[in-house]
Amino acid sequence: MKLTKIATIGTLAISIAGLSACNNMMPAKSADMKAPMHSQTMAKMNVVQVAQSNPDFSVLVEAVQAAGLAGMLADPNAHYTIFAPTNEAFMQAMKETGMTKAQLFANKPLLTKILGYHVVSGDMAMYAKNVKPGNVMTASKDTLMVTNQGKLMDENGRTANIVKTDIPATNGVVHVIDRVLLPK
Repeated sequence: MKLTKIATIGTLAISIAGLSACNNMMPAKSADMKAPMHSQTMAKMNVVQVAQSNPDFSVLVEAVQAAGLAGMLADPNAHYTIFAPTNEAFMQAMKETGMTKAQLFANKPLLTKILGYHVVSGDMAMYAKNVKPGNVMTASKDTLMVTNQGKLMDENGRTANIVKTDIPATNGVVHVIDRVLLPK
């Protein structure tokens, strides 16, 4: 099982590296969420490809690549729910923590834990109608809380708004959030 996961992570890392190279050719980013830049419909893309298709997730894609998680997240047999922070959310988190992107990406254990805190893996993806108030166990084995107001609260009491829901993928669903969640 561990060998399979390592092989999957390796494959995902290679996929992300290739997609990251493509991502660098995308047009300049704006504050607006952009539509996918290629003709493949999102429903035919895995969660990694969905992120790669949107320039507002370029920092997230770089982070997944730096952490070596792309292969795992491309697993066609998985059912992921991804709470995807925007580039602006990452910039806000770096200001908040006093870390640069290079420092965060160089700390692979911390980066992996933070990214895993944005992933829920289960028997099925959680579409907006399934996101109910209460605690959710994340891939990082930490608890994320869904508030009665439909916000996400991390273990530090910080909240994130879900600004776009139900972006379908072949192996899950992506929800866009406006803040990077930080486990304790």
